[in-house]
Amino acid sequence: MNLEGRCACGAITYQLTGQPLIVNACHCRDCQRLTGSAFAVNLWMERKAVEAHGPEPKTFRLAGGSGRPHDVFYCGECGTYLWSRYHGAPGDFVFVRAGTLDNPGAVKPDVHIFTRTKVPWLELPEGVPSFKEFYRLAEVWSDEALARIGRSRRT
Repeated sequence: MNLEGRCACGAITYQLTGQPLIVNACHCRDCQRLTGSAFAVNLWMERKAVEAHGPEPKTFRLAGGSGRPHDVFYCGECGTYLWSRYHGAPGDFVFVRAGTLDNPGAVKPDVHIFTRTKVPWLELPEGVPSFKEFYRLAEVWSDEALARIGRSRRT
């Protein structure tokens, strides 16, 4: 999978040079507010696998639902949110907004999280794991994804 994306004005473009560790559909209030929608679809990526071009994204910090910092990166020209960095996540990772992909239909959520604040009219797809809050990585991730971050099913 070779995915590319950009902000709304095209000032910042990016290419993903690796596979997502997982694709989360997040229904938390922060994601609802930041997207102006019912949820956000985020590709959990190693930072080194996101090659950005154009001006450096602007950033702001907010306290996430866990109380830990959450940095949001956006285009300084048009304001499009491109990715986030959650300080509660291990390692150097970003969460790329699937809606900024040139082909957002190329990915689909592997898991739905923070469904306790899901809008009531949205029905989640059958067969896709969902959690009222977050989850233990070893319960959901593939062995390959766990190995990429130096974990196993035992941790």
